[in-house]
Order: sequence, then C-alpha cells, then structure tokens
Amino acid sequence: MTKLENIKSKVNDAEEFARKIWLAGLGAYGKSLDEVQSNFEKMNTEATKVFDELVTKGEALETEAKGKFKEKANIEERVAEVRKKLGLDKQSDEDKIAELSAKIDALTDVVAKLSAK
Repeated sequence: MTKLENIKSKVNDAEEFARKIWLAGLGAYGKSLDEVQSNFEKMNTEATKVFDELVTKGEALETEAKGKFKEKANIEERVAEVRKKLGLDKQSDEDKIAELSAKIDALTDVVAKLSAK
C-alpha cells in the first residue's frame, strides 16, 4: 500500500467513524424521544385514572353530604315543630298578643251567639 492509499484509507476510516458518531447521536436522540413519549403516555394514562378516581370519590362525598344536609333539615323542622307546640318558638310578644286577641274575639262571638239563643 502506498503512502497516498494509506492516507485515503485513514481519511475513509475517519469519515466512517465520524458518520458512526453522528448516527449514534441520532440514535440517542431517537431513543430519548421514544422514552419521553412513552413516559408521557404513561403519565397521561395515570393522570386520567387519578382524575376518574377523584371524580368518583367526589360523587360519593356529594351524595353523603346531601344526605346529611337533608337529615339536618329534617331534624331542624322537627325541633321547630316541637318548640312551636311547647310555645317555645321565637314568636314576638306583639304576635302573641295579636293571636290571643283574635282568639278572645272569636270566643266573645261564640259566647254572644250562645247567649242570644
């Protein structure tokens, strides 16, 4: 092999080595891109799963809360009814006087009608 052929061979070897380095870089880029896409798909799937689980949990809590609010409203209605029956409701004195006056007027009318017979 002549000196010129030897130089050409070394240049070809260097070009081939440089090409392989370039291809290895492209391969690394492609591999990392594949991994990123794969990780993104996994994260997206997990995020969707977690979101769906949170929605389900929220629906259950909402149903439970509605039941408790309804139960509390029923209890409050019962307490108000008992307080009213016992005369413990928050009726003002003026309202009580007006109510009693109306009852007295009604009784007076009944007595007057009975006396007229």
